[in-house]
This record gives sequence, structure tokens and C-alpha cells, in this order.
Amino acid sequence: MDNRHIIFVPGKNPKPPPGIHREQLWRVLHEGLRRVDPACAEELQNNLTAFSLIAWNFSYYHVHADIERDLAWLDRLINKSAADANDIRQAKDWHVRFNWLLYSIADLMPWLIRWLPGPACATVRETRRYFNDTHQIGSRIREPLKDKLRHLLGTGQRVLLIGHSLGSVIAFDALWELSHLEQRSEKLDFLSLGSPLGMNFVQHRTLGHGLKGAAKFPANIRHWTNISAHGDITALDNDIRNDFAYMLKHGLVASMTNLHEEVYTWFRNDDGLNVHRSYGYLVNDVVAKEISKWWRENA
Repeated sequence: MDNRHIIFVPGKNPKPPPGIHREQLWRVLHEGLRRVDPACAEELQNNLTAFSLIAWNFSYYHVHADIERDLAWLDRLINKSAADANDIRQAKDWHVRFNWLLYSIADLMPWLIRWLPGPACATVRETRRYFNDTHQIGSRIREPLKDKLRHLLGTGQRVLLIGHSLGSVIAFDALWELSHLEQRSEKLDFLSLGSPLGMNFVQHRTLGHGLKGAAKFPANIRHWTNISAHGDITALDNDIRNDFAYMLKHGLVASMTNLHEEVYTWFRNDDGLNVHRSYGYLVNDVVAKEISKWWRENA
């Protein structure tokens, strides 16, 4: 029995029913692996139970998304091997850079967020229930992840925890709870994709944010790799090392790596290019190489 396990925690918004969502996530992840490491892709294909989805979204939104509107676009994503010149141009377009500047200013002065164009205000309203733990919704949606981790780590499994967008925050908070509320010492590896954890707004709302020293951070991450695509405004501050330097300096984490410069994603749908979608990250060569490296190093 293989002792390696990959867990994926999705970001915000309603998702398709868990079985369907997992199938499509696996489909793009496997294609990304197939391109960079066919042998690794085959091993995982023969060990499908090694990939788990933490499907928290229905508990939060009480509705499922319709996968049908994405299926044709997922076919196009998989049949395209890399971002083309148009994708790269759009990811670096002036309005993306302008929005990045506005959001960066607002992250320092949160009272400005309500005046920002685009989805910023809606995102703050949407995630308020999570950060405020309204009716214990934050605690409840973290529990399935913690339960999975208790079992896997308690039985000696090697775990790669992948958190996309808000899913990286949920993962971070769950790890903090396991470290400090349950005093668990087992370590895992953490891969954050399109993560807002570099934002002041988010850091001031994570569990432990009001504490000092080591009590402020999870103590159960071995290696943390953070990957962000060009044009992904959600990953506003894509360098985690400056914000979480304490973890590295005091040995709470063995290594901390940021990957950004060569990361372009190319998922498109009816609304155009969306560099933030998890499907685009999981099929990306940079992400696939990190997963492949982890799989081989933990054999």
C-alpha cells in the first residue's frame, strides 16, 4: 500500500458535486503530470485513491455549480500545451497592472476596498462569514480537512496538501488548529496556488493572528511552496517569504519557496481568460513539476 497522499482544498464559489468536481480536477492534474513526468502520471493513475478532494463549498453556499458550462472549455485547456502570446499579453495588460496597484493600496488601507472596481467588494462580503466564523461556518468547513489529516498523518502517510485561493487559507487555519489546539506534531508539505495569504487583509484574519511568536503560525509544515500566475490579483502579494519569515527563521518550516516568474495559466471560458481558476493551475507545467518532485522524493 502506497503511503503518499495528495489532498486538494478548492477556493471559493460553488463547485460541481464532489464526485464530478474531483473527476475534472484529477483530469487536468493528470494531464499536467503526463506532460512533465509520464511515469509519475501513470503511477498516480494506478493509485487514484491517493488523491482526495475536500469538498467544503456546498456546506458554505448550499448550491452546486453546473459543470456543463465548463466541460468544453476544459477540453480546450487540456488540448493546449501552454499559454500563447495572447494569453501572456492579457495577463500583463495595463488594466491588470492598474488593478494590482489599486488592490495593493487598499490592502494597506482596507477602508478603501468598498470603493474598488471589480469583484473586491463582493469577495470581502462573501468571505466575511468564514473569517467571522458566523454560526461556526469556518470551524465546520475546516473539520473534514482536519479529520482527513488526523487519519493520514496518524497512520504515517506522507501528505501533500494543496490549497487553491481561499482553500489555502482554510488549509492554513486547519493546520494552525492541529498544531496549537490539538498539539499534533506530524508534518506535511504545503503547496499554495493563487493564494491570498500574502495580503495584510487576510493575515489579520487567520487563526492565531493576534498571538506572538511561534503561537501565531502552524508548526506542522515541512516544505511550503507558493505558486502564483501572472495577472492573478487574488495572489496580490506573491512572496510569502517576507510575511512568514518568522516560520523559516525559527524552524517552523524547513523551506519556503515562491514560484511566479514563469507561471502563465490559460484557462478560458465564456467570460474570457481567467488566470485564477484552479484548473489552469493544475495543468500548468510549473505546478506539475512540483507535484512530480514531491511524489518522487516521498517514494
